[in-house]
Amino acid sequence: MTETVGSISSLWRFPVKSMAGEQLSEAALTSRGLVGDRAYALIDVETGKVVSAKSAKRFPDILSCRAAFLDAPDVGAGTSPVRITFPDGASTASDAPDRDDVLTRFFGRKVRLSSVAPEDFAIDQYHPDVPNADPAGHRDTVVDQKLGSAFFDEIGAPSPVPVGAFFDLFPVSVITTSTLDRLQHLQPGSRFEPCRFRMNVVVASVGDGFVENRWIGHTIALSDGPRVHVAMPDPRCVMPTLAQDDLPRDNEILRTLVRHNRLEIEPGARFPCAGVYGVVDEAGTLRVGDRVAVN
Repeated sequence: MTETVGSISSLWRFPVKSMAGEQLSEAALTSRGLVGDRAYALIDVETGKVVSAKSAKRFPDILSCRAAFLDAPDVGAGTSPVRITFPDGASTASDAPDRDDVLTRFFGRKVRLSSVAPEDFAIDQYHPDVPNADPAGHRDTVVDQKLGSAFFDEIGAPSPVPVGAFFDLFPVSVITTSTLDRLQHLQPGSRFEPCRFRMNVVVASVGDGFVENRWIGHTIALSDGPRVHVAMPDPRCVMPTLAQDDLPRDNEILRTLVRHNRLEIEPGARFPCAGVYGVVDEAGTLRVGDRVAVN
């Protein structure tokens, strides 16, 4: 049985991990996610770790940088060059010979831009002082966190993302307007805007509440062809609470999820969640306005 659950409201691609990205009218979807998504990341030269906004105290300004492809990336082609624009309007490009020097000066810490994640892909992840946000009990502390294929290697599970990819866990992410609207209703003093959650696909959905929670284990049809198997809820951390553009820093974003949408992802471990992660069953083109259905 197939149920129409809404339509694609917006599409987002983030060419450089943890930087502001691009809103698209259409995007090619492959087994590796939206073409060009998380194509690059910065590497902290001193630690060898991937730079993330989740390292909120060490790299507080990364979300204020914006990355955009100079030319639209092609399916099957190599990594296309991107332009990185800083808050003051200055910029550098991924193919500029002095790019790493420019980035290092901005961040005040030696970094390099890479299109390949380390095999031992890890970040320094800051856990904010929010009760029950982390099942391990971390609060106001930084932990070494494996991500991507390195995370799945660590837990002894097959990886849904290839070695060298900069995805946290899965190649595609989806959130509904029903979830965003419910959160806004629960915490009207905060701003639950899509850019806080950095999802690839925002679905203008029918129904109320956290509707995508019911999609776990099912396949969603996006547009006329692409199919995504919904693998798990998207566990949330400090990232949606951080300031970006005109949005203020706001720990109530995470506290609201803790109070109203903590889900069991591992046995006995419940995480605050918003949206879902998936793997691509069938590739194709996604377009804003196209129908979304759940099988």
